Amino acid sequence: MADYALADLALSQRLERCEGKTNAAFVEARARLQPDLGASWIECAGAYAMFDGIGSPLTQTFGLGIFATPTDADLDTIEQFFDARGAAVFHEVSPIAPMETIELLVRRGYRPVELTSVMHRPAFSSNGEGRVQTRMAAAEEGERWSHVAAEGWSEFPDLIAFVRDMGRVWAASNGMSAFFAELDGQAIGTGAVGIYDGVAILAGASTIPTARKQGAQKALLQARLRHAAEQGCDLAMMCAAPGSASQRNAERQGFRIAYTRIKWGR
Repeated sequence: MADYALADLALSQRLERCEGKTNAAFVEARARLQPDLGASWIECAGAYAMFDGIGSPLTQTFGLGIFATPTDADLDTIEQFFDARGAAVFHEVSPIAPMETIELLVRRGYRPVELTSVMHRPAFSSNGEGRVQTRMAAAEEGERWSHVAAEGWSEFPDLIAFVRDMGRVWAASNGMSAFFAELDGQAIGTGAVGIYDGVAILAGASTIPTARKQGAQKALLQARLRHAAEQGCDLAMMCAAPGSASQRNAERQGFRIAYTRIKWGR
């Protein structure tokens, strides 16, 4: 296996920018699909501040403190962006950001509200699929992809509509490739991958309840890593809740935790 990148500032910048660029493309797709929502994003002090609707997990900043140390004036600009849209203000901050960033947030009344394991591994082609087959979704299959993704959350009825809506936007996002896992010709799982500057971010993982534990997500992971390698990527990343099943599954597939990121809320 190829060497792992060191968990330093350079790695954090690559991971955070890939996620930021991918999410910015998502917000732009949202603006095209639902113009009345007012989805938009800005860059300030190297961070991307995004509005994807009130309550969306993308309505926050990405990369704060990693590319430039923010000032009070920068935070004023970012807070005004969210305040004007009636949204709460959240910042996902890498622990590799300088302490001045944390001190600034604390001084302005922010507190930690969430933790995320940011994981990485070398991106290289891996061989073989078993009984579960994978393929890239065609451009006209976005609606089908979103429905299969939502079915994977069917045991959580309150989330089905949300996941289906997110799936539609994912499928329409520039730079995002959607994949199906199929068993005997039937779609049983989904995954997606976004690529920026040699980094591939894996997202959109879902398997329908009746087809779990048959290798769908392993097959989708291998397919997306092959795709990333073919596109010239040297690095893959995933994000998950610390200690979650998603984190354990990623670690089984060669991902390592680069750092634990903190979400700060005002």
